[in-house]
Parts: sequence; structure tokens; C-alpha cells
Amino acid sequence: MKDYGEVRALNDITMSIGAGVTGLLGPNGAGKTTLIKVLLGLARISSGKGSVMGHDLAREALAIRQIVGFMPEDDCYIAGLSGVEMVQFAARLSGYPRIEALRRAHEILDFCGVEQERYRTVDTYSTGMRQKVKFAQAIVHDPPFLILDEPTAGLDPEERTAMLHRIGLLARNAGKAVLLSTHILPDVRAICDTVIIVAHGEIRVIDSLEVLSRPASPAIHIRTAGDSEVLLQVIQRAGGKVVKREDGQLEVTVNGRDPVEQVWRWVREAGVGVRSIVPSRNSLEQIFLEAVRGDARADS
Repeated sequence: MKDYGEVRALNDITMSIGAGVTGLLGPNGAGKTTLIKVLLGLARISSGKGSVMGHDLAREALAIRQIVGFMPEDDCYIAGLSGVEMVQFAARLSGYPRIEALRRAHEILDFCGVEQERYRTVDTYSTGMRQKVKFAQAIVHDPPFLILDEPTAGLDPEERTAMLHRIGLLARNAGKAVLLSTHILPDVRAICDTVIIVAHGEIRVIDSLEVLSRPASPAIHIRTAGDSEVLLQVIQRAGGKVVKREDGQLEVTVNGRDPVEQVWRWVREAGVGVRSIVPSRNSLEQIFLEAVRGDARADS
């Protein structure tokens, strides 16, 4: 637990962050920032215990910060320094000698897609460019655990995709554990293995994205190339449960070991063209809204 005076910012938080990418979601004021500060050893917990990579939260805060790469949401640059100097400075703070720190800075900036801009002062950078430099600073010392706060904020669509790709490479190819705090739900769907939703200082949802996306019933969405009425009638005659949605798609609930194959048999019988057959998935947006209201399934 974490209290600020009489205000309880975190209440009975129990969680474990493993390898891969864990998405941290929650509305403003939910406790995400406080949780990150606790993990970094910047805020002492009021009660309870925890550890980061085997280091005790209460007694080994400095050791924790040495092995964690942190990318804050807010800007954190020194006016007058170039991009490469900022990343070199971060490497020096992590114990690298001056020349090795410079070599490492150039290597990481190459990975982050920062070209000749690295020699300009950070003051002149766009928001997106500063995001890249912050990310480079977070990973320059090769930490096993990364905490990234809104890493794609300010990036255009192409650079946002590139940033998520880099994060995925670090998690899956380099074996790093990543905690990704974001408001951008498509980023979570694109890259996260596990999702944590925090509201009112409590964990409301913690589960794998695969499990959370699994619908309560095995519905399948069918988009036909033409009029779907013939297919609808075929399914109804066969005793299938089918609903025609406002957008013209058919939502079919099929029981059995191979529901997709059953749908294809109905399609062939109806003789209609099909644009797509997609298994139903729960909406992450709906899961988030229900969790914030306190109604979602939770493991907390």
C-alpha cells in the first residue's frame, strides 16, 4: 500500500511482471504514476513488500534504478546538449567510461532511427524526436527491465509503428521485461502479452491479452460479398444462432469442435461470396471501461 497523508494512492496491489510486454492501463489519477515511482524506488511503500529483479523495494532502491531503464512521459533533457551527448550522459551515469559511452550512444541512436539529427541540440527537436532520445537514454545501459511511460506519444503513424517494433524486439529477441504505461489501446493490442488495468489505486484486471480477448461465446463474424440474406436463411434452417448487424455482417454462434468449418459448409450451401470470416473477440475498450467502473472480470 502507498499513502500520501490520509489519501491512499495504492491499495493492496499484488502483481508480478514477467518477460514480454505488460501493458499498464488506467484513467488519470488511477495510481499508475505512483506505481511506477514505487517500482523505481522513488516512493516508499507505506506497508507491504516487493522486489524488482530480486532487489528489495524498501532497502535497495539505488540498485533497482541501476538495472531499470525508465522512459518518463515528460521531457527530461539538458538545454544545450545534443542528442548524442544526452544519450552519452545517460550511459556515463550508468558507469560507462567516456569513450565507451559515446560508442554506445551512437549504437543505440542507430537502433532508434536517429540519423544526423543526433548532432543538433535537443532544444530544437520535435516532440517525436525527443521521444526517440528518451527511449535511447532508457536502453543505453542494456537494462533487463524497462518501464516506458507513453513511449509513442507525439509520434506520427509510421514512427509509432517503428517504436512498437523496437520495443517488441527488445522484449522477444533480447529477453527484456517491459512495463508499457499508455492511454493508446491499439498499442496494447499490437504488442502486449499481458494487461494490467488500474483504477482507484487498485488492480481491477490482470491477465494475458489472449485470455482477455477471448469471447464468452464462440461467435463468428461473416461479411459477405453481396446480399447476406440467403446465407442467413441457410444458417437458420440448420438451427444456427445468427444475428444480422446494422453494418450487414452476420454474427453466428456455433457450438462444436470446428465452428469455422461449419460456417464454411453453410457458405458453400448458400452459394454466396465471402469477404471475411473472423472469430469474435472481446473489445479491449469495453474491458477497460468495465474495469474502471469495477464490473470487469479481475484477478486482483
